[in-house]
Amino acid sequence: MSEFQEPIQHSTAETPRWVGLAVALLGGVSLVGVGLGWSAMNKAQGIQEATTASVKQSSDAIQQRLAKEEEINQQLESDLKVVTDKLNLTQTQLVSARKANKATSVEVDKKLNGLETSVNTQLATKANADDVNKLGGDVDGVKTDLDATKNNLQMARSEMGTLIARNHDEIDQLRRMGQRDYYEFSVTRKNGAERVGSIMVELKDVNTKKNQYTINVLADDKSFEKKNRSVNEPIFFYTGGSKAALELVVNKVSKTTASGYLSVPKSAGTASASASGTAQ
Repeated sequence: MSEFQEPIQHSTAETPRWVGLAVALLGGVSLVGVGLGWSAMNKAQGIQEATTASVKQSSDAIQQRLAKEEEINQQLESDLKVVTDKLNLTQTQLVSARKANKATSVEVDKKLNGLETSVNTQLATKANADDVNKLGGDVDGVKTDLDATKNNLQMARSEMGTLIARNHDEIDQLRRMGQRDYYEFSVTRKNGAERVGSIMVELKDVNTKKNQYTINVLADDKSFEKKNRSVNEPIFFYTGGSKAALELVVNKVSKTTASGYLSVPKSAGTASASASGTAQ
C-alpha cells in the first residue's frame, strides 16, 4: 500500500427546489382547508341558530293558537250550558202551565156548576116579590160573572198556558186579572224600530192576504227576526235573565202597520215600566 493516499472527499447534494415549493403548497392548502372548515362551521352554527329560532317561533305560535282554541272551547261549553238550562227551564214551565191550565178548567167548571145550583135553589125557595127582586139582582151579578168567565174560556191559550187576547177589550180583561203587565202598540214599517215597553220592535214585512207578518225584536242589545208569523200567534222570548218569558202578540195587520201587545211578567214589569213609562 502506498504511503500517500488521496484524501477521501465527502460530497453533499443540495436539496432540490421543488421540495420547498411542495412544502409551501401543502402549507397553503392546509390554511385554505382550515379557513373553509371555520367558515363552514360558522355557517352551520348560523343555520342551527336560525332553525332553533324558527322552531321556537313556530312552537310559540302553536301554543298561542292552542290557548285561543281552548278559550273558544270553554266559551262554547259555557254557552251550551246556558242554552241547555234555558231549554230545561222552558220544558218545566210548559209542563207546569199545562197542569195549571187543566186544573183551572176543572175549577171553573166546578164554580159554574155550584153557581147554577145555588141560583136554582134560591129561586125555588124565595116566595115573595121582595125576595124575588133581591134575588134578581143577585142573578144579574152572577150572570155578569158568568159572562166574564165565559169570555175568558173563549180566549185561546198559548202553549205556555197564557191567555191570548185578540182585541183591546180582551187585553183590558187580562189587565184586570193582575197577573201580567200589558203594553199595547202599533208599529209602522217606514218608522223603523219603535219602543214597546223595555224592548224595540221593527216591522219588516206584511202579507195581508195570509194575515202574516215579519218582525224584528231588539232586546238586551240583541236582535232576532221572526218571519211569516200569523196574527194572534204569540212570540215568546227572555230578557234580563228573567226566568219567565215575555210574550209578543200581533192582533191586526195592514199594508204598512201591525198592532198588538207585549205581555210582561209582573217580576219584570217594574223594570219595563221604569224604562219606558206606564203601560198603555
